Amino acid sequence: MSYFISLVIGLGVGLLYGALGFRSPAPPAIALIGLLGMLAGEQLWPLGRQLVAGWLS
Repeated sequence: MSYFISLVIGLGVGLLYGALGFRSPAPPAIALIGLLGMLAGEQLWPLGRQLVAGWLS
């Protein structure tokens, strides 16, 4: 279900960009690198919280 929601939101944003005449904010390769960074940050967040909790206890 998450994949479907993500696809629908992406299509909606794409339609909005098209309707407003905007170009995509980044070339596909750069956008994929940005997504990779988002995934890495999402994985690092819990690790960082555990480290800080360990230092404070």
